[in-house]
Amino acid sequence: MERFDYTPPRTLPVPEIPGLVICEIGLGDIADIRDMNREIFKEERIINTFDREELLILEARLNAVPVGFKIGYRENRHTFYSAKGGVMPDHRRKGIAVALMIEMMDIVRQRGYRRFAFDTFPNLHPGMTILALEQGFQLIKSDFNSAYREYRLRFEKQLNIPGA
Repeated sequence: MERFDYTPPRTLPVPEIPGLVICEIGLGDIADIRDMNREIFKEERIINTFDREELLILEARLNAVPVGFKIGYRENRHTFYSAKGGVMPDHRRKGIAVALMIEMMDIVRQRGYRRFAFDTFPNLHPGMTILALEQGFQLIKSDFNSAYREYRLRFEKQLNIPGA
């Protein structure tokens, strides 16, 4: 992967979305996420394995209707990796993806992680690249993923640890 040192100019505030609730859920409660994953990504696989250290699963509901999710896990002792997330097509561009990302970063910051990272495929999901840059992430690597036959970008953001 090539290394980049680009710092974006700004960070967007967390949007106010009346009726939005984001909850941490367990593996036994992911039926709605499976359905959303099929709709959003057109695939059965959510992530390669749920057997991960410090797995975190968030589900977003708008007026009690499942509208989005975000799943991540410990990459190493300093970095939390957001493996997958999505928002249902009818609910995009309302700030739900931003709210999910901010919530996940807040949770892992409280757990002592120093960095938050994710990979995205800009030609498949251009909105995630835009979201990363608007949220102050740094583009640190790029490569070609032969499984997806697509370029992959790695974004990271430093987290300010409470009390540090």
